[in-house]
Amino acid sequence: MRIVPNGLARAAVRFKPASFAGTFVALMMSALIVTACGILLETGLRASVPAERYAQVPVVAAADQYEYVVTGSGEDREEEAVPLPDTARVDAGLVAKAAEAPGAAGAVADVTFPVRATDGSLTAHGWGSHAFTGAELTSGTAPGTGEVVLDATAARTAKAAVGDSVTLRTAAGQRDFRVTGVAEAGSADTARNTGTAGTGATSAFAWFADTEAPTLAGHPGTVDAIAVLAKDGTTSAALADGVEKALAGSGAEVNVGDDRGAVEDPGLGYAKVTLFGIGGSFGGIATIVAIFTAAGTVALSVSQRAREFALLRAVGATPRQVRRAVASEALLVAPLAGILGCLPGIGLAHWWFGQLQDRGAIPEAARVHVSGLPLLAAVVIGLLTALGAGWAAGRRPARIKPGQALTEASVERLRPGVIRTALGIAALVGGAILTGVSANASGGDAAGAALGVVMLFMLAVALLGPLVARLFAGLFGLPLRGAGPAGALAVANSRGNARRLASAITPIVLATAFSSTLVFMHTSEDHVADQQVRAGITADHVVTDPAGLPVDTAARAARVPDVDAAVGLLNTQVLVPTGSGEFKSLLGAATQGVTGSGAELAKVQDLDVREGSLGRLGRDRIAIDRTLASSADVGVGDRLPLYLPDGTKAEPEVVAVYGRGLGLSTVTMDRASLAGHVSSGFDSTLLVRGGSAKSLAALGEVTDASGYATERSLDAKLGAWSNNTMAAVLGGFAAVAAVNTLVMTALDRRRELGTLRLIGFTRRQVLRMLRWEGLLVSTVGVVLGSAIAAATLIPMMRGTTGELPYVPPLMYASLAAGAGALTLLALTLPARAVLRRWS
Repeated sequence: MRIVPNGLARAAVRFKPASFAGTFVALMMSALIVTACGILLETGLRASVPAERYAQVPVVAAADQYEYVVTGSGEDREEEAVPLPDTARVDAGLVAKAAEAPGAAGAVADVTFPVRATDGSLTAHGWGSHAFTGAELTSGTAPGTGEVVLDATAARTAKAAVGDSVTLRTAAGQRDFRVTGVAEAGSADTARNTGTAGTGATSAFAWFADTEAPTLAGHPGTVDAIAVLAKDGTTSAALADGVEKALAGSGAEVNVGDDRGAVEDPGLGYAKVTLFGIGGSFGGIATIVAIFTAAGTVALSVSQRAREFALLRAVGATPRQVRRAVASEALLVAPLAGILGCLPGIGLAHWWFGQLQDRGAIPEAARVHVSGLPLLAAVVIGLLTALGAGWAAGRRPARIKPGQALTEASVERLRPGVIRTALGIAALVGGAILTGVSANASGGDAAGAALGVVMLFMLAVALLGPLVARLFAGLFGLPLRGAGPAGALAVANSRGNARRLASAITPIVLATAFSSTLVFMHTSEDHVADQQVRAGITADHVVTDPAGLPVDTAARAARVPDVDAAVGLLNTQVLVPTGSGEFKSLLGAATQGVTGSGAELAKVQDLDVREGSLGRLGRDRIAIDRTLASSADVGVGDRLPLYLPDGTKAEPEVVAVYGRGLGLSTVTMDRASLAGHVSSGFDSTLLVRGGSAKSLAALGEVTDASGYATERSLDAKLGAWSNNTMAAVLGGFAAVAAVNTLVMTALDRRRELGTLRLIGFTRRQVLRMLRWEGLLVSTVGVVLGSAIAAATLIPMMRGTTGELPYVPPLMYASLAAGAGALTLLALTLPARAVLRRWS
């Protein structure tokens, strides 16, 4: 069939544009969603940051900052890169090898780490980095062992001059260092404080001897990166080849160009994962929903013009001509709608990206990548959706006999299609089966199955829409019959026009199901986490400091009068392999490193131990949350393979399984096991039993367990911004689709509303009937959407938290009220305009 806009299609669009307005809006919104998610996906795949600290370094050698999950083999082999929680480092001995590479003028071991002074925090480096950062001495000499160079700000704050001693706390402990010089930090130092995110790094700097810096950083014998400088006339490519050969087999990777920026900003790896999650995972769902909704709107538009197609068949139009007219209409409307939808889609992508940057999820130096590929995809997807939906909706009016077409255009066909019904039942059964699978799964498996539950039940509602609408119209229509003639007429209209009712209900179901799932998933997790924190922190006092707590803080607290126990916690993450075969993955597990014994931990923290004992907690022995134990299929006495924050492999023994991992930490291990594998040598939190807040005030900010739980809750709300934004995007799109569909159905009822006025119904009675219909539509939509959300959330929350979903009553009431108000406005406002002609 040749798809070229014919005269019939052009005339239909030209002289009856209102008939295509709803289709145009739906396709435009679909393009908006596809464009925004496509841009974020492409940005995640191509994201890079320009080198700032290493701008004057042609080649940087560093460890691979990813761990890999390999599935399949041969042609089916796939490799997924998972960013490490912390910086992986290279052997310091490789610096000399890199310096001997052909074309190398020298190599510098680069180390960055936080240091605590009496009056604040400093960002520390090895002095050798001045060769490429531009730092210069303004007085004194370079540091040696036991010595330090301060910048002017640090020297002024410490009231120290050349020759004086300053007390500094590092990962190696508290020591006195002799100040040998004062320097001015270079532009590369101040551009980006590499590797100190979340460690309280400031604009004050300190430099130590290159031989001593790795030890002070807490990882002796390793360095963050190796900066290789070039001889005059040596190109970056030539130097990179030489360095790669010199370091062959060492595990170090050679980086040039923008890859150098990725070395100095490890957050880029997580940014890529975040963008891929939004643009890929969420984008896939959003695209399916957009196509689903747009197709429904196109089908509704075609079905509303069944009378026109019936007349065309009656005057001699062939089935081919009818099908071609429908396809040509899509060809006329869809491309323009797609192009116009791309423009706000670009704006949405930029806004979303900027919000993620403001919240620290994406490096400031990263930029949105906009190419023609996602824009073209949005237009093509919209066109194919319109063609497919138009073809499906136009099949019956094109193939049936002219007389039968006129009959069906006047009275709705009661019997649904066999294929549609069969597919709907299959989707319903599939959703029920997946609900059972999700109920018996745990952790990520439950969440993965839950996504299928939503999609299958939504598909079932769409396919079985007329049957569902007729069923609920009869069920909810019983009380409406007591609302007088307007209510009885609303019930009769709903039962007699089930297809129209289904078209209005589906977007409401869509908005309710997806928004409820995304929003209440977070409220449920946050509620359980908050309960676990409040029940799990049994310490009398919680001490924190934005810059971190020195490793000797717990020992200092233990010496405070009346203190019974003091335990320091270092919060980080480890990667745990889960699943098998094609379903292998690396799970990031929140981890707390404990300064002290398991018995001491039990005095300040109640992890709700289910199996084993914390008494055996120590080197090479850990405790884990029950959800992780289930996902990794391990128990007490088993060894759990994992990757420490810097990617080092370990296989500790599980000595206890507990139940409060969501609120506290998924993995609990001794602090010594993490030493040397994290960028910061400072603890995150100190839990104290006994003593007084006043006596502990010198150690940091002191609060009680309740205050600490409230603070953590606020952090969780900030972290849930992405979930709420995704819910707003999907819910907003579905809301627009609902309004669009309801307005289309209201405007299509001009003849019906006019007839009611002619037979004696007053304008007020007609509007009252429409309000009852709107109440019926919103009630059915909210009930079905809530049922789908419940079928998704209950097994998922059982698997991840062990509790039922937590739905804040006020939030749910607002959602239901919003759906009701939206439906009433979308039905009554167009109807008012129609009724003015009959006043």
